[in-house]
Amino acid sequence: MTPDVPLTLHRETVQPDWIDYNGHLNEAYYLLIFSHATDAFMDEVGLHDAYRRANGISVYTLETHISYIDEVGEGAEVRVATTLLDLDEKRFHLFHAMYDGDRLLSEAECMLLHVDMSGPKAAPFAPEIAAKLQAVFAAHSKLPRPARAGRSIGIRRKS
Repeated sequence: MTPDVPLTLHRETVQPDWIDYNGHLNEAYYLLIFSHATDAFMDEVGLHDAYRRANGISVYTLETHISYIDEVGEGAEVRVATTLLDLDEKRFHLFHAMYDGDRLLSEAECMLLHVDMSGPKAAPFAPEIAAKLQAVFAAHSKLPRPARAGRSIGIRRKS
């Protein structure tokens, strides 16, 4: 597996009922699009539905941060570029960037946990999944860290 850098696994069209009272994509649907991109990433590394069902595992989202950068209108054809920022034996840390053409619209950072559903409890990745994640991480670790990665929310005061 030689992953693209970053991976572009998900594209979606903004639906009319996703538009808010300001005429732009409602904030909830940014998360929906990023969630679909996370699902596409999971499919890419073998954590697809059939694998999860056969092995009694799942993946839980522990935390997500979204930055809204530019307005998105009805009918926009968006694509999401995904970077694997980090991982350990049970977790992976993704960074998604949503675009309309070359225009950056939004970014999301997610921490996800591999879970044994018999507990439920955190569980290490199976060796074949860990190997696929490591291959992606090896390629993505050469990229510059996204500027918004690791940000926290707060009001920044001028001194």
